[in-house]
Amino acid sequence: MKTMTGLLPAAVLGLSVTTATNADWTSGMQGGGTVTVDPDTRRATITRDGVTSPLWNGTHRLQDGSVLIINHGAVIPNEAMDSPRQLPPVETSDWEGAPIVGYSPCERLTRHVCGKQDECAVAVACDPARQLLAMEQEERAQADSPSRMTYTSGQCLEALKDTVYFSVCRSGK
Repeated sequence: MKTMTGLLPAAVLGLSVTTATNADWTSGMQGGGTVTVDPDTRRATITRDGVTSPLWNGTHRLQDGSVLIINHGAVIPNEAMDSPRQLPPVETSDWEGAPIVGYSPCERLTRHVCGKQDECAVAVACDPARQLLAMEQEERAQADSPSRMTYTSGQCLEALKDTVYFSVCRSGK
């Protein structure tokens, strides 16, 4: 699996996971392995070939194509603080193959969170937004029609609706 600036890429959409009271949350990782999140500490680990190690900061793509966001070694939870942050499943029929006019959804997300001049680069959600942008750019570069929406473009559309985690940059600049 490729890494970007030392971070493993990912996106948290439409997770197919097991959750239970006081039970670990688990999901398969794209590229192999199983991600487990401790419900008390929110620390995430990955187990591959019988070896368990911490999951580092960034966005991590799960087996179903969704993304899990890790910050300071812990999963960023949803508003209810009871499960890992998830974006709703992307309905690809709504945007699949649509042309991109102007900024792409991930470019808009990055500008929204990090600022037009990168004035909010230290915002917690800025690095995950940048990682989603890099994923979208990679998908577009490999596509037959690079000026069309990709799967990650749809994830960024959903992320733009998540104003709690992906909050707008409010710098005075």
